[in-house]
Amino acid sequence: MAIDGSDPFDAVVLAGGGARRLDGTDKPALRIGGTSLLDRVLGACADAGRTVCVGPERPTLRPVRWTREDPVGGGPVAALAVGLENVSAGRVLALAADLPFLTAGLVRALVRAAEAADGAVLVDAGGRDQWLAGCYQHAALAAGLDRLRAERGALAGASLRALASPLALRRVADPQGLGFDCDTWEDVRHVRRLVADGGGDQRPPRAESES
Repeated sequence: MAIDGSDPFDAVVLAGGGARRLDGTDKPALRIGGTSLLDRVLGACADAGRTVCVGPERPTLRPVRWTREDPVGGGPVAALAVGLENVSAGRVLALAADLPFLTAGLVRALVRAAEAADGAVLVDAGGRDQWLAGCYQHAALAAGLDRLRAERGALAGASLRALASPLALRRVADPQGLGFDCDTWEDVRHVRRLVADGGGDQRPPRAESES
């Protein structure tokens, strides 16, 4: 589906990982306001022509294609690579499955920003690039993966920074914290409180104490 007359885009959602800081819990299946984290992300990218989820298959509110990284447990770059093999649009969203506040409007902003560059990523209030809250040109991402394969011999264990930082990327500011991700039980409790209260500041408690 096109956005504002632009080219179509696809989405790759990384829905695997061991969630060690969540005691091995199935993080994408955690429910926030009655909806799983994964379904909240899938709702935000519903305009994608094709959506591929990389990880163990789970029920979802809308149909998606499922696949697994090779090797299983090989990390986010290996997962992104197999996801990219299953999409064909010129621009590809690369999203983590733990972004409870991601919105369709933010997705549209990323897709538009990626039009005239290798891609576009969210930047949080601390200036940190959110590699898995981004939209990339399919060709640029594929070339980056080929470069890493040549350098390392394999993609398992490679870092997202090593893949994405050499690309010519546009940065999309995220002053509202809509790209906040749930990494710990403290984060999950914080997000659940916010959703129960009807929204509010997306910053985690640790950010409030540092400000």
